[in-house]
Amino acid sequence: MILVFGKTGQVAKELQRRTKNAIFLGREDADLSDPQSCADQVTKHAPSCVINAAAYTAVDRAENEPDLAQKVNAEAPAHMAQAAQRLGIPFVHVSTDYVFDGAGNVPFQPNDPVAPLGVYGRTKLAGEMGVRDAHATPVILRTSWVFSAHGSNFVKSMLRHGAEKSEMKIVWDQIGGPTPAADIADALLEIASQRNASGTYHFSGKSDVSWADFAREIFSLADLDTRVVDIPTTDYPTPAQRPLNSRLDCSSLESAFGIARPEWRSGLQDVLKELGASA
Repeated sequence: MILVFGKTGQVAKELQRRTKNAIFLGREDADLSDPQSCADQVTKHAPSCVINAAAYTAVDRAENEPDLAQKVNAEAPAHMAQAAQRLGIPFVHVSTDYVFDGAGNVPFQPNDPVAPLGVYGRTKLAGEMGVRDAHATPVILRTSWVFSAHGSNFVKSMLRHGAEKSEMKIVWDQIGGPTPAADIADALLEIASQRNASGTYHFSGKSDVSWADFAREIFSLADLDTRVVDIPTTDYPTPAQRPLNSRLDCSSLESAFGIARPEWRSGLQDVLKELGASA
């Protein structure tokens, strides 16, 4: 039996669709702002594996709530991992491309130097470090630009605004791999099934694209006649700085687990169908 931290998030929702052999802990079961309660849940359930699919993901709000983000993204995962280590069970943790500074235009490899730009990235990096300190053989899966039919994400935002506007200004100089939450869930379950797994890996959709071109594809497949105007990041200031380069080198994940990068366009079509928004 797998213990999953997360219940309403995008990845957790997709995990629930894919396995009945799991217990999913929502906020009412495990308060991530109380790290010890998370460790207690691991001890209580004594599962065969722990997957942490929960996080503080409000990138801009984190700039004003650094202490809460630190507890949820760093301290809670470390406590979970420590409890898993005591039980001698695998621990799988979801992280993010925001641990990098986004410099250059080459895909980041798992062992590249990290240099987060804001509170969200710094707390997620602290979570990675805490997990590695607490557990002998954790698996950390960094991903990017997650989308699904659930929760808040870029696809749903574009569908909402695209139905109301004839033109939208979208940044063209941030490049990354949109990643269907469904494919992340599949990858996590495959990793969890291999008890000797360990290490840090990357997983994102292919091919890499700008936010502006991603929006164009969303509007095209949803049959929305919304024109996209490319703008630089400097024309769209946000409280938290975003990495310009979110490209991730995912080759080591495929070598270790046989998990290839998913085609995000295919995943996008599935999400649009689920939302009743496909052309």
